[in-house]
Amino acid sequence: MQSVLIVCGAGASSTFLASRMRALAKARGLAIAVSAASDSDLPSLLPSASVLLVGPHLESSFAALKADAAAVDIPAALLPSTAFGPEGAQQALDLVDSLVSIEPASTTSAGSN
Repeated sequence: MQSVLIVCGAGASSTFLASRMRALAKARGLAIAVSAASDSDLPSLLPSASVLLVGPHLESSFAALKADAAAVDIPAALLPSTAFGPEGAQQALDLVDSLVSIEPASTTSAGSN
């Protein structure tokens, strides 16, 4: 399961996007965990992430945030300016899938043959 960390300035916008991404991933049967945080929380949360997505309003800080992610071997991407709009969850999932493969959630149950 991939673990996606979305950061933005205060964490509010990323929280809404993370919630929409989780709902969309669940509806599509994808194995993905999505969490949101402010950029100040990044140092403590980054090591447990598989992917870092950065809010478009942090574009001026993106190079430094991407370098922090690279230091722990995690791919990072800047979200498009439309990420917090109606199609944002789909755009973000597509972006994650381009960085790391999102696997389907397991559909097998124990004991089935």
